[in-house]
Amino acid sequence: MKRKFKVIITIVVLAGIAITLWLTLKKKSTGKTTYTFVEIVKGDIENTVNATGTIEPVTTVEVGTQVSGIIDKIYVDFNDTVRKNQLLAVIDTTILSVQVSDARASLLRSQAQYDEAKYNFERTEKLYQKELLSELEYVTARSNYLSAKSSLLSSQNNLERAEQNMRYAFVRSPINGTVIYREVEEGQTVASSFQTPRLFLIAEDLSKMEIHALVDESEIGLIKVGQPVQFTVQAYDEKKFDGQVRQVWLQPETVQNVVNYTVVVDAENPEGLLLPGMTADMDFIVELKKDVLLAPIAATKLQPTPSMWKKMFENMRKQFGVDNGSGTVSGGPAAGGFGMPGGGASGAGFGGMSSMMNGGHFAMLWYFDKNNDLSTLPVKTGSTDGRNIEILSLPGPAPKVEAGMKVISEIESSESEDTTSSLPRPPGFGRPF
Repeated sequence: MKRKFKVIITIVVLAGIAITLWLTLKKKSTGKTTYTFVEIVKGDIENTVNATGTIEPVTTVEVGTQVSGIIDKIYVDFNDTVRKNQLLAVIDTTILSVQVSDARASLLRSQAQYDEAKYNFERTEKLYQKELLSELEYVTARSNYLSAKSSLLSSQNNLERAEQNMRYAFVRSPINGTVIYREVEEGQTVASSFQTPRLFLIAEDLSKMEIHALVDESEIGLIKVGQPVQFTVQAYDEKKFDGQVRQVWLQPETVQNVVNYTVVVDAENPEGLLLPGMTADMDFIVELKKDVLLAPIAATKLQPTPSMWKKMFENMRKQFGVDNGSGTVSGGPAAGGFGMPGGGASGAGFGGMSSMMNGGHFAMLWYFDKNNDLSTLPVKTGSTDGRNIEILSLPGPAPKVEAGMKVISEIESSESEDTTSSLPRPPGFGRPF
């Protein structure tokens, strides 16, 4: 009962406001009005965050060398496809082969010394056990044996090191991939004293690329892992590529006093159109709604002329049964329509509609009905892309918004607007935001 009483009070107040404004506008609404119409259409709403990034291979390996020398042979070039362990280049092995020979000679010498020391130790040990030699002679033989054994192990290690360096002279690919950069030429000297020189850069799989994009701190909260991304590159302006957010790096990067975060995006490259180093103009799709009813935002922010207000109030007066000129309600439904064509069902009046629309945006669309009468239609507004806005029909008996419906988006009028600038408006009439 309490809710019904509030609805009745609201309807009475609205009717009073409508009659007062109508009587005022009746005297002051003059002039010619021209309408611009737009059509309600079905389409997609897409909200994005824009950024730029650099395309890179997912996995790249720098191939270098651990030995110094002159590049003797190079067997691959730019863009060559290579297999794991494939020979890429050879460093001159003249000095390395000499080092291997020296290590082998040293090993032979150490082996002979070891054999002699071992024989002397074994003979001395037997005589010492029979107490035919002194303890000093036994300890000396044992020490010579262990020293010869140590020298033998050291010589073996030196030979292994020399042979490994020889193997390092034959530069091989560590992965299957494509050579995307070659930094050396035959005859060039490379030195690996302090750091390993880079000879080749190999990308593992160019059919899968990644993009490193910098996103401003004000928009990074909109970026989520798994989010779809669309991007273009300058080489193919009209082609759109798809990607997906894989990772958001937590380490910030400050560029011109603006804090940015690196977002890594995975992108398929089956046609090989995306090349390493390309700049991608990216749109992170924050919101996407497909096949919804759309109207230009201007249609939901229309500022009616006095004659349009008067027409709406006339409809309200007819709906509520207000006596002409008296400003009193003589009949009509207690909780009747919204004061426009299509209203009239109990419970669908302004009071009920207000409660339905709490917490959501709504606007008023102006249009001409099938009888060519100026009418209004309350709608709920949804997502927007800055140009168009989603239109949703409200529940109840009011007319439903449909694709193809033409509504007013712009008015050119010579009518005086001073009567509307200071007039109170019923709740809900005005801008949807």
